[in-house]
Amino acid sequence: MDGVQCKGAVEENGSASQDDMEKGGPQQLKKQRPRELRFQNDTAHLIPSRWWFASSAFPMIAATLGPVASAFSICALGSQWRQHLLPGKSVDLAEFVDDPAWLTIVNAIQLAVALVSNAFLLLNMTERVRFSVAQPITIVGWYISAICLLSLNATAAGPLLDDLDSPQDYIWSQAFYYGIWAAILYFVDASLMAVTFWGASSGHYAKDFNLTPSQRTLMLQTILFLSYLLFGALIFSHIQDWHYLDAVYWANVTLFTVGFGDFAPTTNISRALVLPYALVGVISLGLVISSIRSMILERGRRRLDARMEEKNRRRIIRTMTKTGHDEILRPILGDMDFAGGASNPSLPQNEFDRRRTEFLLMRKIQKQAAIRRKWSALIISGSVWIMLWLVGAVIFMHCERPYQQWTYFDSFYFCFVSLITIGYGDRTPHSNAGKAFFVFWSLLALPTMTVLISNAGDTVVKFVRDATIRVGSMTILPGEEGLTGSAKYVANRLSLGRMFRNATNAIREREKQKRQIKRTTSMIGFNLGDVDDTTKQRDHSRSNSGSDSHIHPDAGIDRQGKHKFCEPAAIPAERPSLSQVRDHLDHLPTGTDLQILLSKEIQLVSQHLREPEPRRYTFEEWAWYLGLIGEDERDPMRHQKVVPKERHSRRKGTGDQARQKDTVAKGAFPQDADVDLNSAPPGAVEAAAELGMINSDRIKWSWVGIRSPLMGGQEESEWILDKLMERLQESLWETKFDDEDGDV
Repeated sequence: MDGVQCKGAVEENGSASQDDMEKGGPQQLKKQRPRELRFQNDTAHLIPSRWWFASSAFPMIAATLGPVASAFSICALGSQWRQHLLPGKSVDLAEFVDDPAWLTIVNAIQLAVALVSNAFLLLNMTERVRFSVAQPITIVGWYISAICLLSLNATAAGPLLDDLDSPQDYIWSQAFYYGIWAAILYFVDASLMAVTFWGASSGHYAKDFNLTPSQRTLMLQTILFLSYLLFGALIFSHIQDWHYLDAVYWANVTLFTVGFGDFAPTTNISRALVLPYALVGVISLGLVISSIRSMILERGRRRLDARMEEKNRRRIIRTMTKTGHDEILRPILGDMDFAGGASNPSLPQNEFDRRRTEFLLMRKIQKQAAIRRKWSALIISGSVWIMLWLVGAVIFMHCERPYQQWTYFDSFYFCFVSLITIGYGDRTPHSNAGKAFFVFWSLLALPTMTVLISNAGDTVVKFVRDATIRVGSMTILPGEEGLTGSAKYVANRLSLGRMFRNATNAIREREKQKRQIKRTTSMIGFNLGDVDDTTKQRDHSRSNSGSDSHIHPDAGIDRQGKHKFCEPAAIPAERPSLSQVRDHLDHLPTGTDLQILLSKEIQLVSQHLREPEPRRYTFEEWAWYLGLIGEDERDPMRHQKVVPKERHSRRKGTGDQARQKDTVAKGAFPQDADVDLNSAPPGAVEAAAELGMINSDRIKWSWVGIRSPLMGGQEESEWILDKLMERLQESLWETKFDDEDGDV
């Protein structure tokens, strides 16, 4: 989704720049690029999570399960549905009974319809067929296949057995059960795509899949893997003289590395073919799992984080307002212009310090949201995994009890051994229902297990890793704090912070200083002296920020708070230290010097994008970058106080809510009108911001507001890089127009 938006933004910027060149000079450029357009953020945090699931997650789930359903349909068509089992004989010796012609014909028709539906979904994802054309065909086709299979299963379960002599001696084959699982998957896939189509038709998102290239190929990877599994089963069924569906069960057990051993190659040629077949199959399965992990964890993480941050932000703002602690959110128009500022020296005394506090509050909101998202994901994935384990055990127990007298503990043990891929082989399914269900169950359990392990890596595994490092520092690898300090730290953690608070705070402060030194070294661009000097420099910066000494009489700030760029004698040869950010904001270069500085910063931020973990910038870094794009953290005239969003007692329909936002926004912010945002009706600013209708150079924002750069679906480095490039582009156009005016 993000990739498509970025591509569209680049094309839009390019076309806007071309129009600027054709239509006029700096005035036209200024009209085309008002301040709020240069500062706007995406609306990922304002979009409910359910619409992300409907627009991105649901199509990916359907694209993954759709080929699985078709593979089960092939299995349902590849064998007869009834078997004659003589009393006292093994299931493997049961003879097949021919199906009536009409059952085979209907089964073949539904398979053809399902394959056409899968083909149109694949063509739609690869942007070969339009969304409005492909989706109705896909949805209707899958519903038709589901209805046909359910009808056939209902017929086979009743009339087909009643017409036979001694119906108690007949059982259903694996093909019958594969038809049941295929019908369920077709119905689920069609329902998911129906929700996606309804959301797009209602205008909640574009009528297209907002997917990355890797996500678009997930369906193709699934098709190739399942084709490989079915074709391999066909080959081994002929070599080993197995029934085809037994070979499908064996191929599933082999490629999923379970290896029960109930079916194993016995000839030299089959053993030789297992080597490349298993190797290629396991690698292909790993690629599919990697794509699923990328889809669920990486692509969805930032979207869900943004939404959780927005909910947590609203909750904290509402709490601060109710308890009367929201004075920190009000801009300070002058020194000591703050409620209680003179009597309470702990409160910020100037706008720059207030913005720093507001920034730290937003960081706290982000941290709480991230922790909640990680543990929520772990709990959800763990619950799904446990449900597959326990419910699967119940189904296996009922499937195997007539043949092996399994108890619930037997099936419970079997499911666990299978999920962990231990595969002892002392418990294996013998019934037709058990073998077919195992293939269906394992295809669901494997991605669930993958997601669970990934979520555990962010929570439980991280805790274990940190604990291991701490234990090592107490024994054979003592750290700077020594054995006593490490022991106090462990005691503090085990007592939930009640013991040795001072010693633990000192350890945490040293660790924080180490991280700050490493980041500061990368930010400044030269080697630091020692930790003490850097600490003193940071403390000196903090002491200076507590006063208004950074606002000099000739700093270029007039009474209206407008920032004036003053060209320095020369551009610094290296990045300014964080303690000098405020001074450099007073002497930002102009013209060619500014363009060179922007180029250097763009190069640096581009390096940040290549880091393995998304970079989180400090307030000083943000103040510097915002200054480069035309924002001044010291200017209260560009900031506003955030007020809690009003709650509605009655929730309106989605369509009515969208129309209401559009009406409110258009009434408060007419096109090309200069409106005071502070006098706008309640909800108008938020509605206009969501609809992108605000067109005023006097737009104001807050670090904990909806227009905060820390909100949205973009990473911080991406946001800064986009704005620096836009600022460089504007500067280049201004220089071009100035040169043309000079020539005239």
